[in-house]
Amino acid sequence: MKKKEFKAESKKLMDLMINSIYTNKEIFLREIISNASDALDKLHYESLTNKKLKIDPKKLEILVKVDKDNKKLIISDNGIGMSKDELENNLGTIAKSGSLDFKENNEHKKDIDIIGQFGVGFYSAFMVASKVEVISKSYGSDDAYSWVSEGIDGYSIEKSSRDDYGTDIILTIKDGEDYEKYLEDYEIQSLIKKYSNYITYPIKMDVTHSHLKEGSKDEYETVTHEEVINDLIPLWKRNKKDIKDEEYNTFYSDKFFDYETPISRIHTSAEGTIEYNSLLFIPSHASYDYYTKEYEKGLQLYSNGVLIMEKCPDLIPDYLSFIKGVVDSPDLPLNISRETIQQNRILATIAKSIENKILKELEDLRDNKREDYIKFFTAFGMQIKFGVYADYGMNKDKLKDLIMFYSSNDKKLITLKEYSDRVKKDQKVIYYACGESVDKVDLIPQVDAVKNKGYEVLYCTDYVDEFAIKMLNKYNDLELKNVCDQDIDLDSEEEKEELKKKNDDSKKMFDLMKEAIPEVKEIRFTNKLKNHPVCLSTIGPVSVEMEKAMNAIPNDQNIKAEKILEINENHGIVKKLESLYKKDKDALKNYAKVLYAQSLLIEGLSIENPTEISNLIADIMAK
Repeated sequence: MKKKEFKAESKKLMDLMINSIYTNKEIFLREIISNASDALDKLHYESLTNKKLKIDPKKLEILVKVDKDNKKLIISDNGIGMSKDELENNLGTIAKSGSLDFKENNEHKKDIDIIGQFGVGFYSAFMVASKVEVISKSYGSDDAYSWVSEGIDGYSIEKSSRDDYGTDIILTIKDGEDYEKYLEDYEIQSLIKKYSNYITYPIKMDVTHSHLKEGSKDEYETVTHEEVINDLIPLWKRNKKDIKDEEYNTFYSDKFFDYETPISRIHTSAEGTIEYNSLLFIPSHASYDYYTKEYEKGLQLYSNGVLIMEKCPDLIPDYLSFIKGVVDSPDLPLNISRETIQQNRILATIAKSIENKILKELEDLRDNKREDYIKFFTAFGMQIKFGVYADYGMNKDKLKDLIMFYSSNDKKLITLKEYSDRVKKDQKVIYYACGESVDKVDLIPQVDAVKNKGYEVLYCTDYVDEFAIKMLNKYNDLELKNVCDQDIDLDSEEEKEELKKKNDDSKKMFDLMKEAIPEVKEIRFTNKLKNHPVCLSTIGPVSVEMEKAMNAIPNDQNIKAEKILEINENHGIVKKLESLYKKDKDALKNYAKVLYAQSLLIEGLSIENPTEISNLIADIMAK
């Protein structure tokens, strides 16, 4: 048996194959099974055009066998097989694809779905095998031949024997702990399920089961028989009318390890310029790692039923990263290893279509299945709001009607449209307030003031809320305004004039108080507080809640809102302050510190000098 050398270029390519092109060893089985599927396809297509070929499509199959004692893994098919010349041309020359040649030379090539196009997948076997033997008999031939190689050193071809047409791939698995698993039945079955579950031909293996002997209570026997491992037809390629809810839910549970029923599903079969099938799910809850750095977004990507990527991030935008599902398309241009997908307009077009279908489904839930939408928004609403804010607001227009906030009217979630549909006549502002919870927001002094004027207030309880609102700025010509903004205008002209005069008259007193609390931009009287003595309002783009959110990020920014200390002009504290200004200016400064500390506590901010404030309060109480 004379050994033939691979060409120099082929040697280099094989070295790349084994060490560089494929990053994941376990895909070798996917590649070999895909080649077997192609061989079955070729025979099937030939039988459709050549009446002399008497082929029963129901008998086309792939057999996988583990021979643990001899460290061999055998993959067999009863496909079209290869002649001696084809073994030489297809396996002796790396990157020569017999499958692609078959498709290109066939007049029905548009109807042929060939998986292997690059002619390199077969050589991935050398990642796990020290020796690869191919025994093949071409359909209609009397002779079988074997191709044997132990890697880069070369290969040999000689006459062999095989009972019928088809091909056997015999892998002698390498020594070492990293490779022993490929001689375990359960591991091979798992790989078939993972990567080749939807190959359109049955993949069979001998499966051993243990069960009680008939008539015995404690004696077991083992029975081995041949079983089909793969599911053949993916759920997403079946007609929606023929699929029961239980089947969808079981698929979701098995595929994504979530045992709670999803809120909704989107099953799509797109035809035309770009063809794809997809089955997407909206989960009912966030996974335990969803809001962590470890979470990876992405949909499972298939090409002709073969898994290409476990999580393809380019198919889903960040703000929909909670979506689970699969996408299968024969049109995707894969890279040489078929482990990743090349960026191009086809991928972008599919991603855009998927995004639109998900948004449409969410809108339908919002309008027609309110309880389901509330459940969804409770789990993932923060992500949708993040989508409004992220990417400089690029997606804000498509998401603004999906976000919700609690209403001061009934403490239930409502949309911006629902708020805008019931505004008062001549109302030009949507009022909102921010805090850690609905109950805490309800206690904010400025909220009371706006509610007392008869206006509805939106309660924002997620840290991202105000960032999203600032990005929107307006909704249906209504300006979005924080009730704590210093320029909230609810007064009549007469009330404004009266308050201005009182503040002007007290300017010197405020200047003195400000010496004690230079952190504030301004101190002034307000008439918008009913019972509360003080509150904080802000000037500029950064609110108190935004200050808290940004400073919670671990960096050294130390961002501060420009704060205004507002004192209720109708509260008894005013007379005390005016009295101290006349007779005890040091005491006035101490009162200013205490009032400012109170306003910080109301807003949920920390006090930098709690011991000093505690002592001041005790001194005031002792007098």
